[in-house]
Amino acid sequence: MNGEKLEHFRKILEQQLQQHVAKASAEQANALESDDDGVKDSVDLSLLDVSKEIAFRLSERESQIVADIDQALLRIREGSYGICASCGQPINERRLEAVPTARYDAQCQALIESANGDDDLPSL
Repeated sequence: MNGEKLEHFRKILEQQLQQHVAKASAEQANALESDDDGVKDSVDLSLLDVSKEIAFRLSERESQIVADIDQALLRIREGSYGICASCGQPINERRLEAVPTARYDAQCQALIESANGDDDLPSL
C-alpha cells in the first residue's frame, strides 16, 4: 500500500480513536456514578443496577474498540497494515474503508467466523 493510502487510513483511525476514547470515558463515568441516594425500594435499586451494568458493558465495548484502533495504528507504523494476519495477502481497500481496523481479508475473516460459530455475522 502506498504512503498516501496509509496516511488516509491513519487519519481515519486517529479520528475514530479520539471519538471512542471520549465515549469510553463517558461510559466509564456513567458506570461509576452512584445515584442510589434517593432510591427507596428494591425495584428502583434493581433498575439502577441494570443501568450501571449496561453502562459498564458499553464502556468495555468502547475500550475494546480503542484497543483495536491502537493495534491498527501500530500496524501502520510497523508496515504491516493492510496485510492479512492469517494468509499474508493484501486486504482489499474497500474492506479497509468499511473496517479500518481489519486484521484479516474477507476470506480469512469468514473462515474465522465460521469456525467460531458466527455464521450469521456479515463479513466485509
